[in-house]
Amino acid sequence: MNKFYVYMLVGFRNNRYISYVGYTKNLSKRLNLHNDSRGAKFTRGTKWKMVYKEMHNSKSKALKAEHKLKKNYVLRKKIKIKYLNG
Repeated sequence: MNKFYVYMLVGFRNNRYISYVGYTKNLSKRLNLHNDSRGAKFTRGTKWKMVYKEMHNSKSKALKAEHKLKKNYVLRKKIKIKYLNG
């Protein structure tokens, strides 16, 4: 059975904290790619911390959850604040 993960990263750029949401099959490899500037173009040049993850049993469920989290700025802000106050 395949496992797919939806994750949220937080980084510091231009004097503010920003977030990035994605999905992957391998969390540690994906985080390393982002931090080595070999991930998504948006993430290049920033050091990232993984602050949220959730597992799904299918790619389609993970993609739906990723889309939902990407568009839910209120939830993203709550996750970011919880991490920063951590």
